[in-house]
Amino acid sequence: MGGTMPDIKTFLMFDGKAEEAMNLYTSVFDNSEIIRIVRYGANEAGAEGTVLQAVFSINGQELMCMDSSIKHDFTFTPSMSLYVTLEREEEVDHAFERLSQGGAVLMPLAAYPFSKKFGWLTDPYGVSWQLTVAGS
Repeated sequence: MGGTMPDIKTFLMFDGKAEEAMNLYTSVFDNSEIIRIVRYGANEAGAEGTVLQAVFSINGQELMCMDSSIKHDFTFTPSMSLYVTLEREEEVDHAFERLSQGGAVLMPLAAYPFSKKFGWLTDPYGVSWQLTVAGS
C-alpha cells in the first residue's frame, strides 16, 4: 500500500457544549489553540451559532469536535480516554484540578506502580482523561 499516511484525529461529539469544552481544554494545556470553527447558520440542522465542526490542538495534537444536531442515546464513556503525559508533576496537578471540576474522579491523583503521579477523571462534559507525569 503506497501513498501518504492516514490522518487520524480524535473526534468528540457534544450536545451544545463543544465551544465551551474547547475553551476549557485550550486554557488548561500550554501550546493549545482553537484552529477553526464552522458554526451552524440560521435554518440549518443544528442550533444557530453552535459548532458544526471545529479543529483544536492540545500541545500540537489536533482534535476535532462538533455539537450534534441530533439527540443521541449515547455519550462519552471512560472506556475511551485521552491519555496525556506531562513533563512536571505540577502540570499534572493543575490539569487534574481544572478538568475534574464539575466532573468525576475515577482514580485520584497518586503514585501508582505504573506512574509516580497519575490521575483519571471525567470532565464536566463527560470526556475521560488519564493524566500522568513523564518518566514514570
